[in-house]
Amino acid sequence: MNPRVPSRSAACGETEARERLNDARAQLQLAELTDRAARAEEIKAAASCAVLAGIAASDAACCKALGQTNRSQNHQDALALLRQVSPGGPDAAKKLGRLLALKDQAQYGFGGISSQKLASAQRQARGLVEFAELTMLR
Repeated sequence: MNPRVPSRSAACGETEARERLNDARAQLQLAELTDRAARAEEIKAAASCAVLAGIAASDAACCKALGQTNRSQNHQDALALLRQVSPGGPDAAKKLGRLLALKDQAQYGFGGISSQKLASAQRQARGLVEFAELTMLR
């Protein structure tokens, strides 16, 4: 087994890549409905949508470029797989890593998320959706 491939992955192809890209676009659209002036719970929900958009976009890119996607609960496995997408995988993995660092707080945590963190999450998610869209063209 290739040590760079996650221990739990699933085979996928262009059909699944398109589905996950559509999911990513929808989540990003929801994430971008909220701005800095929103209530704390809206900011937190928007940040969660941004995280989900980034994950879905990463899945799309991996399905298209590598024919597989991560199914492990270990975020490092997802990052390792995304780094293998060429070109641009390492940069995309950095964006996903930033989003995954926010995942627990946005989806399960107590307390709010700052408007600056939301803006950053929206930016990272937008970058990953654009990356997946470019990967789909290859």
